[in-house]
Amino acid sequence: MHGNGLGAPSPEQVEARAREIAMIDERDPDEFTDADWEQARREETKQNADLVDEWEVTPTDTGHRVGGEEEEESLGELLVTDGVEEANHDQMLEARKEEIEQEGDII
Repeated sequence: MHGNGLGAPSPEQVEARAREIAMIDERDPDEFTDADWEQARREETKQNADLVDEWEVTPTDTGHRVGGEEEEESLGELLVTDGVEEANHDQMLEARKEEIEQEGDII
């Protein structure tokens, strides 16, 4: 797998997300808009940048503890928030897929 630079999503990642956005908005995923593409690019870039920041380690790093319990609570809250957002996204996408299937059964 080849990278696209630090925090840069691949065009395939952006396109897949743009299709999801169109589908959630009850539009044909094959006809995603420029606005869908831009939203997807922003989301994917932020997501990839967060991963790069979190895991940036060099061979000479010996590690160190930063902050106290307050930091840990913030990390926990961040993880919960991210998990809830991802779950909401997945639920919206699955609900839309089910709607499309049901509409297909009616016709």
